[in-house]
Order: sequence, then C-alpha cells, then structure tokens
Amino acid sequence: MFSWLSRLAAMCLRPVRLYARMSKDDEDGADDTLLWCRDLERHSLGEFSISVVQANQILEDQSQVETSPHATFVGVYDGHGGPEASHFVCDNLFLHLTRLVRENGTISEDVLRNAFSATEEGFLDFVRRAREIKPLIAATGTCCLVGVIWRGTLYVANLGDSRAVVGCLDRANNIVAEQLTRDHNASMEEVRQELKSLHPDDSQIVVMKHGVWRVKGIIQVSRSIGDAYLKKSEFAIDPSVPRFRLSEPLRKPVLTAEPSIYTRPIQPQDKFLIFASDGLWEHMTNQEAAEIVYDNPRAGIAKRLIQTALSEAARKREMRYIDLKKVEKGIRRFFHDDITVVVIFIDHELLGKNAAVPEMSVRGFTNTVGPSKFSILEGIDVNVSSAIRCDSAQTLY
Repeated sequence: MFSWLSRLAAMCLRPVRLYARMSKDDEDGADDTLLWCRDLERHSLGEFSISVVQANQILEDQSQVETSPHATFVGVYDGHGGPEASHFVCDNLFLHLTRLVRENGTISEDVLRNAFSATEEGFLDFVRRAREIKPLIAATGTCCLVGVIWRGTLYVANLGDSRAVVGCLDRANNIVAEQLTRDHNASMEEVRQELKSLHPDDSQIVVMKHGVWRVKGIIQVSRSIGDAYLKKSEFAIDPSVPRFRLSEPLRKPVLTAEPSIYTRPIQPQDKFLIFASDGLWEHMTNQEAAEIVYDNPRAGIAKRLIQTALSEAARKREMRYIDLKKVEKGIRRFFHDDITVVVIFIDHELLGKNAAVPEMSVRGFTNTVGPSKFSILEGIDVNVSSAIRCDSAQTLY
C-alpha cells in the first residue's frame, strides 16, 4: 500500500489537464446507477448532449431541452432545501415563455424577464397554499439558468450560480472559454458589495459562517426562484428551526428573482455552449471544461464532463471514481453535489435554415421524452397545452 508521501508524489506526476486523469474504468459510466445521459440528439443548429448525476437522497436538479426547427431552449434548475422549487420551474417556466412569446410576437430580454417573474409569482402562490401542510416549503428554492437560441441570436438568463460558457476558437485555432453568466454567489466580492449597497442598514446582510460567505449567514446565492421566507415576511419560518433562523424579522427582501440577462448573436468562432449547475464548476474551470468538449467526440460529451468532475471529486478524497460509483445517494452528497450538464454544439452551416429536426422535449433523469411545441414566430401556432411528455423509457434510448 502506498504511503501518503507516495500518493502525493504520484499526484504530482499526473498531467495538468483534468480529463487526462480519467482511467478506462472512469470513462465507463454504465455501472454508475446514479448517472443518466442522452448521448446525442439534434437541435435547430446542430446536436446536443445532456447528462445528470444524483448525489442527494432526492434529486434536487431538474433540467430540460426543448427543440424545434426554429429554436432551441435549455433549462438547468439547481434546487436547494428540497426538490419542490426546481420541479415547479421545470414544469412552468418554459410554458410561461412560450405564452409570452405568442402574446408579444417576439422573444426579447423583457419577455424572458417576465417569464421568470411569472414563474416566481406562481411558485410563491404555491408555497402560500402548501405551507399549512409543509411549513418548510417556504425554505425551498432553486437557481435557474435558461438559454434560448432563435434566429441566430443567443439569449441567456440566470439566477444563482449555475453557469453558461461558450467555447470559441481564437486566431490560432485554440479553444477559449468565455463565461456568459454572472455567478450570484456571496463568495464573489462584487455580489457582497451589491448586497451591502442594497441593504446599507443591515450589518448582517452577508456573514462569514463555517468559512463561507452567506446571505444573512444562511444561503450562498443572492438570487433565486423560491426561498420565500427570505423575500416576504408572511412566509417567516418558526424560529425554533435553527437552520433558517433570521437574527431579526425580515423588513425587506434579501434575495431577488430578477435574472441577469445576456444577449449576443451567434458568432462564426462559436463552437459550442456548456450549461451546467455549480456542481460541475466546483471541480473544473471553464477552460478545462471547454478543452474536454473540444478534444473529445460529441457523443456522450455531457456524461464525460460529469465523469471528469466525479473523478476529481474522488481524487480529492484519495479514492477512485470506480469506488465512488458504489457510494449510495444521500451519502454521495458528502463527495459531490447533484450535477447537470447540457452541451449545445453549433453547426454554422445550419444558421438561417429550417433544419429537419423533431419538436422534442427532453427532461433530465426522468426517463421521459415527448413532443414539444416550440415553433416560435414562424407562422406555426405555439400551443402551450401540447407540451405533453410520454413516460416511456423505451423512447429514451
């Protein structure tokens, strides 16, 4: 058996690139029962890959990809405090967006912002009705990352610390990662300053607790859907629950559901987009993720990113991913978070064309796939009620 000194020496000899550390066993995720993927499907501008790994006893990540010949929608929802908020957003945000696009005749930053607002209000109303039965539902929330590609333009909206990254070629044909979103996390100095400027009379608006900056000493993210007890006093949680105890009654919201929105035309050098919950970014940088995507085959690339992150999570505990696979959900959370990854490849020759792709709705880790009506503004009616999914695992693979 190696001593700790031998193990340290072995680690120092490993290649710098994260994905080079994966063994052949690491690359084979077939026996990881907590890992789900769809290796490769088509969307309006190319192909996409999606994968999810569960760590919590109940999966708190939810995700979806909606495709049509004219547009592509991606949603990654990283829940906390329970699965209710992320499930609600997955069921409702896309439907609000299609309704608002139909009503406004276009997609825009305002339409995206209003879809987020409608989803937030809907979830707070749900909490209002459900908290008599389940009081702690007022403490459930979710980060929310959305991407829409339509008519050669990319729209990205974000709450929380999930992240969207674009992989671009530089002049030397090297892949370069560009982060499209801003992390709304109190670990960021600019976020702490923003919170302090919004709450100048609250000395406890950000507090260092257990070595981590947290809003009110409780939560790391500063923006979310849900977390009702940190937004409205009517949702106050019994102070006997120490995890959610506020030092004083809520006077005004300390979290917001106002998304950061970014719009850019798809550019000739853009090769792919990575949408992922923060569980991925805890174990690799933007650049490392972009290099993995660029240097490997498309099929199964989202799964490869997750497997690389899991290999790194295992290495930090001086174990192998092949051994981590044997750890059960719930206990697995001590090693890594739920992780969702969607990789969207961009084939520029398809820009401006109505690609012969199916209208499809895919939800991560639920073994459901079905039709999606996402034919935006092309003379085809967007029927919100028709986004029906069929529960058939046979249609998934």
